[in-house]
Amino acid sequence: MSHSQTDVSPQNACADHADTQAPKLRLRLVYSDGMMLGPGKADLLEGIAATGSIAAAGRSMGMSYKRAWSLVETMNKAFREPLVLRSRGGAQGGGAVLTDTGRLILMHYRQMQDKAGAAVAQDVSAISALLAEEPSPQ
Repeated sequence: MSHSQTDVSPQNACADHADTQAPKLRLRLVYSDGMMLGPGKADLLEGIAATGSIAAAGRSMGMSYKRAWSLVETMNKAFREPLVLRSRGGAQGGGAVLTDTGRLILMHYRQMQDKAGAAVAQDVSAISALLAEEPSPQ
């Protein structure tokens, strides 16, 4: 499962709702200057780390290269050091890598997701238990 939506209740799912998809927790940091870091940007960073390509990472998420590059530029400008370094194409083709700062940002974000999911799992389970039963098919 992608970290973009942390599954907060697989082991805590109420028996009445065991057949429904577990609810997802989406964590987004919003800074006063409007810069945001959320599951989409984290997934993009993870994709770049895995593929070595902004285009491939974007495609795997269903976004254009232009959109993926725009998100990378936004992140690179928002932090003291760039998160992604890009090399232009040529005979070998271009590529992209996460910097140490990029890896650090991604690691901390994923840790926050895991901690937040664990912290709210019991409350999510309690809320899920109060959901209306799904109507049976007629």
